[in-house]
Amino acid sequence: MATIAPPRPEVRTSPTAYAALKEHYAQHPEERLEHPHKWDVSRSDIYYEDTWQPIFAEMQQAGPLHYIDESPFGPYWAVVGHKAIQHIEALPDVFSSSWEHGGITILNRLSDEEIAESGVDRRELPMFIAMDRPQHTGQRRTVAPKFTPSAMKDMEPEIRQRTGELLDTLPRGEVFDWVDKVSIELTTGMLAILFGFPWEDRRMLTFWSDWAGDTELATVRELDEMRWGFLHEMAAYFQSLWVERTQDKEPGDDLISMMIHSEAMNQMRPEEFMGNLVLLIVGGNDTTRNTMSGIIHSLDKFPDQRKLFEEHPELIPNAVQECLRYQTPLAHMRRTCTQDTEVFGKTIKAGDKVVLWYLGANREESVFEDPHKLDITRENAKRHIAFGYGIHRCVGARLAELQLRVLLEEMHKRRMRVHVAGDVERVRANFVHGFRKLEVEITEF
Repeated sequence: MATIAPPRPEVRTSPTAYAALKEHYAQHPEERLEHPHKWDVSRSDIYYEDTWQPIFAEMQQAGPLHYIDESPFGPYWAVVGHKAIQHIEALPDVFSSSWEHGGITILNRLSDEEIAESGVDRRELPMFIAMDRPQHTGQRRTVAPKFTPSAMKDMEPEIRQRTGELLDTLPRGEVFDWVDKVSIELTTGMLAILFGFPWEDRRMLTFWSDWAGDTELATVRELDEMRWGFLHEMAAYFQSLWVERTQDKEPGDDLISMMIHSEAMNQMRPEEFMGNLVLLIVGGNDTTRNTMSGIIHSLDKFPDQRKLFEEHPELIPNAVQECLRYQTPLAHMRRTCTQDTEVFGKTIKAGDKVVLWYLGANREESVFEDPHKLDITRENAKRHIAFGYGIHRCVGARLAELQLRVLLEEMHKRRMRVHVAGDVERVRANFVHGFRKLEVEITEF
């Protein structure tokens, strides 16, 4: 007798993570995080106001890494040097990514006392980016075939068609929000295709991504129940897709089917399933989405570079690398030191939190000349570390580059010039670095 797939569970679509956090701080302004240390770059306001550059420059002048003894996230090492980040990333056994030590963001693991006080069980989200070898290797290997050069070649025609069709629907002669109409639409569409996710519900992926990826939100205990409620709804929805895919006679080539048919991933605990979904959704959504917005903002800010792009489309592949360097859509990644070790003249002790500030390193003057200028002819643009470095380098980097290249090529084909023409609102966060709103108007060149 055939098994009937369970109906898809009900999911909520509001409030957004942004609205919930904004309302919480409006009611509890006294709970805003305090940052007494002048070099504590975990302050989200400096990214919201786009004033972070001088702080990193000052730190880099003083050395590649610094101990920040006081922050709302506890003491940590701020690694701001390009070379120092690569060195630490190349030692994954000494500098652990494991969720068991605290994972990949600056957030603290809740203490046993805090858990007892909240009256709920410990909630963790293991995911392969937050694992060490050998678990990391097996799980990453499962999804990696989706992002090979040959897979990119197969995907390009569909990405190009979807991108072109979307650009053709954009209004002329009126102001609209590029983030909503282009960046979110293209990236959620891509994710829906990768997961084989129901097209009509694709905006749920953005909704869940925002609830999962906001580090500031995760510091507000009052919002814990709501946040975990949404993540459980996400897991239940994907679980229904999982059950459906297990009934397919032939294995599909979407990410869920690949997990089902993988020894490394088909016996995942529910938390691990949820963690890997969060990783793939936030990784596939926030990074590309924010670079798609960053490209438009930076080309408008540097009209000489926009002119170069318009006159020399052959520069587009290098422009993609330079825009990734300039935007750096994830500001940091965190590691935890597993043994006392010396790095660049500093002794890092076992258990110390080590935060790698990709955003700062991608603007280091000794590596990138005139780093705060977009330069699409920059010879070493590819040296950026926006995707990380070493064994944890972003598994979807090629797909992100492909989507960005196709976007620029299809804009160029339509002689599309995009002007910033209204509100620009950045994300208030220390992890995701991007735009919440970017009002623009389109003309032709």
